[in-house]
Amino acid sequence: MKNFLRNGTALLLSLVSLQLYAQQQMPAYPLITHNPYFSVWSNTDKLNESVTTHWTGKDQSLVGVVKVDGDFYRFMGQSSKLYNTIVADGDERPAMVKYQMEGTVPDNWEKPSFNDTGWKTGLTPFGDDRSKAGTKWIGTDVWIRKKFNLTKVPSGKLMLKLFHDDGAEVYLNGQNILKKGGANGDYEMIELSGSAKSQLVTGENLLAIHCNNTGGGTWIDAGLVEEQENKMDNAIKKAKQTSVKVTATQTAYQFKCGDIDLDVTFTSPLILNNLAVLSSPVSYITYNVRANDGKKHTVSIFQGVSTNVAVDQPKQEVNIWPYAKNSLQILKAGTVEQPILKKKGDNVRIDWGYMYVAASGAKQYTTRQDDAINSFCKATPNKTAMLTTGTKMMLNTVFDLGSVGGNLVSKYTMLGYDDIYSVQYFGTNLKPWWRNQPGANIDGVLQKAAADYLSVMALCNKTDVQIYNDANKAGGAAYAKLCIMGYRQSIAAHQLVKSPQGDLLFLSKENFSNGSINTVDVTYPSAPLYLLYNPALMKGMLNGIFYYSESGKWKKPFAAHDLGTYPLANGQTYGEDMPVEESGNMIILTAAIVDAEKNPAFAKKHWKTLTIWTNYLAQSGFDPGNQLCTDDFAGHLAHNINLSVKAIVAIGAYAKMAGMAGQTVTAAKYSKLAKELSAKWVAKADAGDHYALVFDNKNTWSQKYNMVWDKVLKLNLFPQAVYDKEIKYYLTKQNEFGLPLDSRKSYTKSDWIVWTASMAKDQADFKALIDPVYKYATETSSRVPISDWHETTDGKMVGFQARSVVGGYFMKVLATKSEVKK
Repeated sequence: MKNFLRNGTALLLSLVSLQLYAQQQMPAYPLITHNPYFSVWSNTDKLNESVTTHWTGKDQSLVGVVKVDGDFYRFMGQSSKLYNTIVADGDERPAMVKYQMEGTVPDNWEKPSFNDTGWKTGLTPFGDDRSKAGTKWIGTDVWIRKKFNLTKVPSGKLMLKLFHDDGAEVYLNGQNILKKGGANGDYEMIELSGSAKSQLVTGENLLAIHCNNTGGGTWIDAGLVEEQENKMDNAIKKAKQTSVKVTATQTAYQFKCGDIDLDVTFTSPLILNNLAVLSSPVSYITYNVRANDGKKHTVSIFQGVSTNVAVDQPKQEVNIWPYAKNSLQILKAGTVEQPILKKKGDNVRIDWGYMYVAASGAKQYTTRQDDAINSFCKATPNKTAMLTTGTKMMLNTVFDLGSVGGNLVSKYTMLGYDDIYSVQYFGTNLKPWWRNQPGANIDGVLQKAAADYLSVMALCNKTDVQIYNDANKAGGAAYAKLCIMGYRQSIAAHQLVKSPQGDLLFLSKENFSNGSINTVDVTYPSAPLYLLYNPALMKGMLNGIFYYSESGKWKKPFAAHDLGTYPLANGQTYGEDMPVEESGNMIILTAAIVDAEKNPAFAKKHWKTLTIWTNYLAQSGFDPGNQLCTDDFAGHLAHNINLSVKAIVAIGAYAKMAGMAGQTVTAAKYSKLAKELSAKWVAKADAGDHYALVFDNKNTWSQKYNMVWDKVLKLNLFPQAVYDKEIKYYLTKQNEFGLPLDSRKSYTKSDWIVWTASMAKDQADFKALIDPVYKYATETSSRVPISDWHETTDGKMVGFQARSVVGGYFMKVLATKSEVKK
């Protein structure tokens, strides 16, 4: 690999892009970000202080160590935690237990002395059809007694491994050691207190569990494990991280490793206006090394990548293939089973297709995950004897840089994923976008990614500058940082494919919400980012919903909520319609595409469908009945004033499109209707110094975020006085971490705050509304890819994470550019 920096031909992160903004805390840092399945993050401010994870929180370990002369420094990740099983959970090894379902149980049921001879016997886990093993339970309550024997009480850290849906109570030898409400969605390691651990005895012990189901899915399973000390992690030195900077497409870390300075940059080239680059399933990890003491040092770099990237659960067995192709050394890994598109749901990772680690001028080998760092530091394995099958394996790459002095030496590793088929679309399995080129294969993609490395980096640098400058100009530095936080997260919550009809499809996954695919009210808040930088992707978010209606598969006179549960887009699976919400969303976003392209062609293509939906809104949209809106977590709401705004704006947007299409009579008719309804709204929603949440209760208030499209699309339906009154009122209702969504609760949605703030006439008011959101994003204790639903009083996430809706942070940029076009 050329030392291109020494030759002056390119810079990985230009000084300009590195200086876009200073180091700041993020809830989580994007490392590898492509789609809902290929998405790896660091959840700590320092790269070497935690195990890197998939956005769902499951370990997907990336480990980096640099050897400087005879010293070793770990700069990336930690080894995944190792555990000794004390009591196996049903996921690891189903166990026979005593249980009772429904009814009531005696007060002492959790005690070891309780006589359970009359109880039923069954296998763990207990729950619905998410597991083939275990005991079916779909009722309200289940009580479980799990006996186990110990020959020795463990001395290490005791952890409860628990998967509960919904609330769980856990007892150890009669003492309550945990009470937890809600559902956690997957197995979770919970450290137990010393008093809990003291309950263990040699001989027979009892783990007793009660789970209460409040609705939806059911699941309960628990085990006990002892955390093992990883002596090798403790034996090597930790590199000193001196900075971390994040731009739109890159995350750059700087380290001091004794006498060597090391820069490590993760680049996922998500370039929205270049579909060939955007759809490439390859990320780069670049390493820049130089001496900091003016002397020469012998340096080598180790990069480990866990095969957990290619599994849903760590227990799944993988096959590994080492091979060389032209100038690249490549390690390929994937599950033995290869269940292509067999799993659907929210907290699910890919377990089909193959991951790739590729490099030039490197040595590659495989180990067990727990032996990866040891293999480099102690050189214990025979690196020619590859491990080719197993679980929790590590794909290892070593660069021997030789003698390094004051000149910068650079190398990079490429991580790629070939999912073979990405989604199923009305019964047809669709390939990822990049596979639509004749003869396309992953080896060719990896070769091209290597050949185009310099040009791709230059393109990323250019994009980084543009994204920051656009946002900074529109809303200032703090706002620009919020937009950068949202950029890769939003894009990586989508998959790009081509429909059987030849249409571009850019399908979202409703991450940690309900797992739906192509949810319309997730598309709606995500839209500003894509309207700004590639309206074709915005069309790709609407095309499937239009097809669903126009094919006759969806027969209702309003838009569907979704196309299914990711990755199966075979028709709506959400249990309830959102008629006004989704119809308004589709019409407004179609108008936004038309406005961005200054061409009504996209609307004309779907005019019959748009007309049906608009007429539905004309009849039912002004004063909506008791139905859900996008804020469905807040429950049903009749007479929703903000939903009414959406209907009015959508009718006005339809009128504007009709005018652009030359349908003057239709344009005049619906324009008149929209203006009449807006005037009626102003009078009916007025609550004195603000506008209410619902028409029938003036002692309420809410963010009217839907009104922003009246400004963006220049419909001029609502007087400026309406905006001024609302903004002034909002400024009196803020909490430390933002403006609540409405008067019902103190939680909020950060995307809606940005939309609401974008309606402010004065930049000072915009800043006053945005600064608490920035405070939340940089100070929250919820270390996950940023949650858009958080509590304004303490800055903690309420729910959701890693969702695409943070693309809505770009609304101020969109609104500003709309103003310029006037």
